This record gives sequence, C-alpha cells and structure tokens, in this order.
Amino acid sequence: MIPYSLLDLSPIPQGATPGDALRNTVDLARHAEGWGYHRYWLAEHHNSTGIASAATAVVIGHVADHTRTIRVGSGGIMLPNHAPLQVAEAFGTLETLFPGRIDLGLGRAPGTDGVTAQALRRGVLNADRFPEDVVELLGYLKPAEEGQPVQAVPGQGTNVPVWMLGSSLFGAQLAAYLGLPYAFASHFAPDALDEAVDLYRVRFRPGVTQAPRFMLAVNLFAAETDAEAHLLRSSMIQSFINLRRGKTGPLPPPCADLSTVASPAEIALAERALRVVAVGNPQTVQDRLRGYIDTYRPDELILTGHIFDHAARLRSFAIGAEVMKD
Repeated sequence: MIPYSLLDLSPIPQGATPGDALRNTVDLARHAEGWGYHRYWLAEHHNSTGIASAATAVVIGHVADHTRTIRVGSGGIMLPNHAPLQVAEAFGTLETLFPGRIDLGLGRAPGTDGVTAQALRRGVLNADRFPEDVVELLGYLKPAEEGQPVQAVPGQGTNVPVWMLGSSLFGAQLAAYLGLPYAFASHFAPDALDEAVDLYRVRFRPGVTQAPRFMLAVNLFAAETDAEAHLLRSSMIQSFINLRRGKTGPLPPPCADLSTVASPAEIALAERALRVVAVGNPQTVQDRLRGYIDTYRPDELILTGHIFDHAARLRSFAIGAEVMKD
C-alpha cells in the first residue's frame, strides 16, 4: 500500500478546553508515529471555538518535540494571513530544530471569516497575491543568491518541503506550474476533485519536484461495527452543519438521529460535502480506501476525522493504519 498520513485540526469537544485538545493532539501524534503514519499535519483556523490549532507553527513544534521520527507539518498555513518572510523564518526555525521532519503545506483561503481576516492585519485581498507570495516564500527557503537583500534566518537554504493545498482548479494549476506536490481537500470540498487531479498531472512541469506527487484527503471513521462508526461520524456532520449556519463551536457529541438536530436539506448538504469518507468496520474501511486508491491513484493518503471521544478517535486511526498496512 501507499504511504498514509494524518491530518489533525485539534478539535475541542463539547465540555473540553483547548488545553485538553492540544494534549489529545500530542497523544494522537505519538500513537500515529507508532502505527506507521508518515506525516502528522495540523491546520490553521482562526476565531473558532472548536479548533485549537490556530497558532499552527507553535503546535507543530510542540508535536515534533514530543515525537521522534514522524514528519510534522501544516495542512496548511493560510498564506494570505502572513508575510512570506515570516512563514519562511518560522518553518526554517522548525526545520533547524527538527531536521528532515518538517513540511509546509500552503493554502489560499484565509481559514476564517472576513472580519477575522482583517483582525489578522492581512485581509482577504491578499489572496490575489497568492502566486507571487508562494514564489517569494520559496525564494526564502532555497540557498541565498549572491547579493540577495533580504534573507530568512533561519530559513535560507533549509529547503523545507512545500506542498500546495487546494479544493479548486486554481491550486492544481499553480502546483503544476511551479512543480510542487499537491494535496487536494477532498475531505470537505470534493466537487472539483476529478478535474483538479487530471489537470495537475497533465500540466505538471518539473520544478521544486521532478514528477507530480498527489495526496488525497479522506475522512476516516472506523470502529468494530458499521453502526458504531456511523455514530462516531455524526459529530463531524453536526459540526459541518453548525459551520454552515454561521456558528463555530465545540465538537458536538454523537447523535443517533440527526433529524432531531438538523433539517433533511442540511443533512444532505453535509453528506455531499463530506462524501469522500471511509466509515465502518475494518473490512468496510479497507475496501473503501482501496477503492479510492484504485480510482485516483494517489501517491499518498492523508486521513482525518473529527471524533468526539478521544479513545474512539485513537481506535479509528489505529484501524486506519492496520488496513493500510495489509
């Protein structure tokens, strides 16, 4: 089987604190390392009372410090929120502290609402500069050129691996043009998946990497029975519906009957957006993951899933590792 990785947003379950979520993240990362996961990525979101990974580079450093071999990185850093030099310095520092273990995944969305983007002192208009900012950032990570007036220290010459993240054709085209590895956000926005993957592979030209490298994101909810796995998934469906209602908040507990908390239209919308999923018992999950691999031929899978109970979350990712090794 292909390499498998893990995307963690450090979810804050209802009744828990950000501290609880971050401790759970470290615990999950340690287990993931033992289970053979290749990467452990964290994502930048702001003004969300249900996600504890807003200071993504800080959490990456904390996770890297509590693990030994697993690669740790961002899935991703939302570049419009930051100056490229500052990102290069932060990830150059991480690479200096944890050599050969740091990844930098870049996204174009702000990871928040417009008001919060303004509070970050960057704003949504910075997305228009995204390609230029990516190129500038890459320049700060490669060896310095003679006479280069501004250098990232640490950063210059660290060659931190950069991934392009995306949920549309824009990211696929930019990744292909720059010769970057590409990760598609099929776990929450799969509509353009087929077209984006084809476009990336067809238009890819050697650049940062010499051949296309594609990572597919899949939601994972695994348990001993299909019924238990579907119950675990209900927390993430509720969270997605709440977000569409404009309500950020802690991760809700599982709900056996979603019709008691949401309308049929809301449930259908969430099911459609979260349809790239492997949910069920180990055999069901293995069959589903093999189907995605056969269909999209990814070079790597990255598994994710908001699960309310930490023990159940550990078991789900343990099952994911077991079936990926077979």
